[in-house]
Amino acid sequence: MVDVIILVVVVALLVLASSTFRIHPFIALLGAALVGGIAFGLPLVDGEETDGVVTVIAGGFGNLLGGIGLVIVLGTIIGVLLERAGAAVTMANVIIRLLGDRFPTLTISIIGYFVSIPVFCDSGYVILNSLKESLAKRTMTSPIAMSVALATGLYATHTFVPPTPGPIAAAGNLGLADQLGLVILVGMPVAAVTALAGLLWANRFRSEEPAGIEAEEAKEAFEEVKEQAGPLPGAVASFAPILVPIVLIMLGSVAQLPAAPFGEGVALTAFAFLGQPIVALLVGLLIALPLLRGQGGVTAFTDQVADAITAAAPILLITGAGGAFGAVIQATDLGDYLGTTLSGLGIGIFMPFLVSAALKSAQGSSTVALVTTSALVAPLLGSLGLDSDLGRVLVVMAIGAGAMTVSHANDSFFWVVTQFSRMSVAQAYRAQTAATLVQGVTGIVLVWLLSLVLV
Repeated sequence: MVDVIILVVVVALLVLASSTFRIHPFIALLGAALVGGIAFGLPLVDGEETDGVVTVIAGGFGNLLGGIGLVIVLGTIIGVLLERAGAAVTMANVIIRLLGDRFPTLTISIIGYFVSIPVFCDSGYVILNSLKESLAKRTMTSPIAMSVALATGLYATHTFVPPTPGPIAAAGNLGLADQLGLVILVGMPVAAVTALAGLLWANRFRSEEPAGIEAEEAKEAFEEVKEQAGPLPGAVASFAPILVPIVLIMLGSVAQLPAAPFGEGVALTAFAFLGQPIVALLVGLLIALPLLRGQGGVTAFTDQVADAITAAAPILLITGAGGAFGAVIQATDLGDYLGTTLSGLGIGIFMPFLVSAALKSAQGSSTVALVTTSALVAPLLGSLGLDSDLGRVLVVMAIGAGAMTVSHANDSFFWVVTQFSRMSVAQAYRAQTAATLVQGVTGIVLVWLLSLVLV
């Protein structure tokens, strides 16, 4: 019981440090791991049979990044290449041609759903804002409804579907680094349902106009993106760097099923090799290279890789620190105690959702909520009866649902949506914040129903 009190205090301090005092999540998580390890009674120095607290922290940091770090970096590089080449705009245009503009909010939601798989939701919104405004005017649809539909479509895959870094990091923390195909297979339909929930909420505002100021910076930002991209790439060149790795990862997972659908020979070896996330993303990166044609060749590639590494660095550090925090908890008996207690309460899959939602609402970052919560609950999975591959995947989904509950004033995405959509803050709370609440609740209810059937 004392360890539970210590854990509650440490988590409360972690949330306070990152939300109120604005301490970087990496430092906050590393500090929580060190303070928590000492408070839990881990040895201060290494012994003959036990590791000291510093060794436990370093081991947890390195082990997690060793399994998932390259995947995060490669996914981020592909996202930057697609963003700079204007591939996101091409994908949007293709979807509009396919669906037309009869159902504008549905069309823009689907565009957001696909674009946010490789591109961060904040960047995706900026890139697509001008397109969204144009579609809203052409179909005489409220910009608020269109904005919320786009934002919730982006948000859905941002929190559920690899290779977005948050879900990848959560999967790594929960021992699913080699099962990303299964995470994608479950994450895409779960994300689709939550995107639909956000779309239905967005349609409530079809007759409401923005009450905020004109956002000239939105137009300037989009023009800057277009100027950097130059001529837009074709549809195949835009979609292939995303779809090919996803298909390879999923085929790799299928190849290793007990039924051996590809046999036991060369086909099995080939699909198993190509389906490894690192190899699949390297293939995606190679496919994305032609997008650099006309942008400066090797120099442009080097610059964009450097930008991607810069963007990935905070995520890597936060992910590693989350692994360190999880390792400290795993080194105690806390997991068994909490698992038994929580199992007795019968909240099961709702526990990671509630922890993630609390962290998200308190400090604003979905990625931090995904990483921290997954590290926190990893030791509890066995006691909760969720330590199978499918159980772990559903825990990733539950954490993802919590990581979108809710987006408000401490979340950068909230302000991107608010300012670029010309909504007042009050409107944004009614439209965007409430939409993320609807999405999160819908997500966890769906995950709970899946857990009753699959686990």
